[in-house]
Amino acid sequence: MKNLKKIGLTALAASLVSTSVFAGEMTVAGSAGINWENYGAGDLGKNDTTLGSDGTKSFSMGNQLTFSGSGELDNGLTVSLSFVLDQGDDSSAASTTVLAGAPFDSHSVTVSSDSFGSLTYNGEGGDSAQNAVGDTAAGNIWDLWDGRQGANSKLKESNGGTNFTYTLPSMVDGLAVSASYQPAGTNDESDTAYSLTYTGVEGLTVSYGSGSNDSASGSASNSDTTSIKASYAIGSFTVAYSDHEHDSSTNTADQDASAFKLSYTVSDAMSVSYAEETIKSGTASDQDAEYTRLSASYTTGGMTISGNMSEMKNGTYSTAVAGDEDYAGLSVSFAF
Repeated sequence: MKNLKKIGLTALAASLVSTSVFAGEMTVAGSAGINWENYGAGDLGKNDTTLGSDGTKSFSMGNQLTFSGSGELDNGLTVSLSFVLDQGDDSSAASTTVLAGAPFDSHSVTVSSDSFGSLTYNGEGGDSAQNAVGDTAAGNIWDLWDGRQGANSKLKESNGGTNFTYTLPSMVDGLAVSASYQPAGTNDESDTAYSLTYTGVEGLTVSYGSGSNDSASGSASNSDTTSIKASYAIGSFTVAYSDHEHDSSTNTADQDASAFKLSYTVSDAMSVSYAEETIKSGTASDQDAEYTRLSASYTTGGMTISGNMSEMKNGTYSTAVAGDEDYAGLSVSFAF
């Protein structure tokens, strides 16, 4: 009987090992690169709220690794898992103190099939359907100074988090439709969003997104955000435009943002672009915050060198000197 028990336990252990193999394998992806940044006088960096006198020059490198894997079930469904390891995740704005949850960042599970579409559960850092199209056509130049000197962007209806996002299966060629749901938190209401992206015409991409960000019932902080973006590529030129409207229950919290970008592909190795963004406050007496960027990139032998010069004007929604700053960035990345 003892021998039979040993055989049974051995068989059970072997079956458990076999089951873990069917779960699939995870791969790791990262990037190799070196970055240099130089903020203009009076700025110590994106997340530093202390003004300096000479600005700051700094070097950095990528600090994220993405673990991902997928496999097909016996019923035809495909399950995918993604997990990001980020050294700087959940660090506070004014210090390097790491908060609960670090160093783990965005993670999600996706179940999909050709007939079902895809359903994604985001455990952290998940974009809503509107957030996914909420970036400006210019590439979010404002983000260089986000959290610094006023004019924080409200282009997205939420900061992302735990939510479900469902993307419908392809019903019309070139049309992608997504919807998302973020459950209610403490003294909060559930948030919903949706987006449509059309790519049915060669060279053309058009996106529309709308979402809500509602607090407790009757709260003055309830808001809705809509985003419209379009880009068209013809020959070596690509032009893009976007318009975002953040409508809050509090009028002074409203925000509108418009942006455009013109890109030119000089050759297979080199490209240049120019972009502008304008963010309007809901307060009538405020000045418009304006951002510009000139950028270029060059690729040779698996190495890409890219740089940009950006400028912020009236970043505090006023003509104060503190709201006018320059930025220069240079990065070298390697593909191997």
